[in-house]
Amino acid sequence: MVLFVWGRLRYDVVAMLALFAAVVSGIVPAAEAFSGFSDDVVIIVATALLVSAAVAKSGVTEQVMRPLAPYLTSARAQVFTLVLAVIALSTFIKNVGALAIMMPVAFQLAKRSGTPPSRLLMPLAFGSLIGGLITLVGTSPNVIVARVRQEIIGQPFEMFDYAPVGLTIAFFGLICLTLTYWLLPGDRRGGASLDAAINIENYVAELRVPETSPLVGQRAKEVEALAEGAATLTTVVRERFRRYKPTTALKLQAGDLLLLEGEPDALERVVVRGGLELAGQGKDAAGAEGDSDTVGVIEGVVTADSMLIGVTPAQINLRDRFQVYLLAISRSGERITQRLRSIRFQAGDVVVLQGRFEVLPDALKDLGILPLAERELGLGRGRRRWVPALILAAAMIAVAFKLLPIAIAFFGASLALLLTRSLSLREAYEAVEWPILILLGALIPVSEAVRTTGATDLIAGWLSVGAGALPATGALALIMVAAMAVTPFLNNAATVLMMAPIAASLASNLGLNPDPFLMAVAVGAACDFLTPFGHQCNTLVMGPGGYRFSDYWKLGLPLSVIVVVVGIPAIAMVWQLSPR
Repeated sequence: MVLFVWGRLRYDVVAMLALFAAVVSGIVPAAEAFSGFSDDVVIIVATALLVSAAVAKSGVTEQVMRPLAPYLTSARAQVFTLVLAVIALSTFIKNVGALAIMMPVAFQLAKRSGTPPSRLLMPLAFGSLIGGLITLVGTSPNVIVARVRQEIIGQPFEMFDYAPVGLTIAFFGLICLTLTYWLLPGDRRGGASLDAAINIENYVAELRVPETSPLVGQRAKEVEALAEGAATLTTVVRERFRRYKPTTALKLQAGDLLLLEGEPDALERVVVRGGLELAGQGKDAAGAEGDSDTVGVIEGVVTADSMLIGVTPAQINLRDRFQVYLLAISRSGERITQRLRSIRFQAGDVVVLQGRFEVLPDALKDLGILPLAERELGLGRGRRRWVPALILAAAMIAVAFKLLPIAIAFFGASLALLLTRSLSLREAYEAVEWPILILLGALIPVSEAVRTTGATDLIAGWLSVGAGALPATGALALIMVAAMAVTPFLNNAATVLMMAPIAASLASNLGLNPDPFLMAVAVGAACDFLTPFGHQCNTLVMGPGGYRFSDYWKLGLPLSVIVVVVGIPAIAMVWQLSPR
């Protein structure tokens, strides 16, 4: 506990030290030291992270939210809609993943309407936390509390056992955030992102209109509408050599080539929404689209001594000689209106190249291209929009109708995502938060040992002295507030592993049902709104929102009060306090 609070060692290292000390001292038998890593909790958390990453990558949420954007003109309407959306997402995927999905949407709304991002991001983060309370997979504390209940009572909490309390808190939390968002500063600027630091002017990409594109027969200017004003159509090339300016009267035909200027994200949105093809992408690269284990996309700048200077992609034969494909190019101070294959490279040009990972380093070196700092580029990678959502829905249905245990359902969903290439192996390994899994695997046997050796009964006995003078709901509030207070220092998963057995023992000493006390621990551990480091969601928005430590109290304190005031009666009504 002291090492967790001290904070000099990372929480997964502290967990491993705790496990080692427990084994050496004989508290945990050596044969059971690593049993925690095979626990269902570890599998559920890991696979929930994979599913969340796949849904985030698919972009399906942006597609659903896009029709609403023109109507969200006020900050209050934006906060309400964003928080409602992130609550809905957090119900089915990990709250960190839900926040990652919604942050780009929040930035787009802020840019379009002039709303300060600092007024949107913290309510979004807090909304993801309260949304995670609704189902078992929304947040790690729910998963761990379900396991503790199985050890104590013999049966875990089911997927939707959390819903009555979670939905109640989410409803009042949504109202609170919608009414109090103005407490946040409106003049803060977030830290510069990597994209801003690189400061590249708009790229120009060459896109082909296939017969299956919904843009066939549409006016050329409809292309820019797909990018929501973030890209400009400069030229339409038809029948190889004819060039047309994109006037309002010009209608697109199958086979047209479009020269589109914009940021990589905007270009990628047009490709996906318009069903277009990158003309610079070769057939073998396109066939590997979505296979991020073998094919990559990289940005680089043409150096002064590059062999590319003065020649065109067609002349130097990039595809056959170097096995790379030119997807886009950016040139400072100049608008490009000619086809990419005809552009003569100049020193300082920034290019987006696609190729296989084993080829890219040598190709960049031979061509004299200096790779830029790595950042995530969606251009050229492709998306499978609805597949992850359908797989997630299938897993949730299997759990809801008790066709499969939760761990097996989400494990199967993860396999399906990999087999359908909705998520590559590389992306899957990057999506898993390994420190959290190590913490869980190491502390599960320690927590079990502390419970079975009577240590939790001893601590619960001390607490029951003070709680004995309180009504049952007062003891319940004591546990929830204690969990809220401890979470910023321990990590929410560690808090549950330590406090859930203590809460169950306290309930037993007071002659009360342990279920409401376990639920109070889950809610308290998941609701840290007062610090930027108590939960990853809070940390994630700190830099982009330009927040200071004190800003979290401004919005977090009233929300914390709402959670306690609403949560305690809701728990008491749904989970009877008297023993059954």
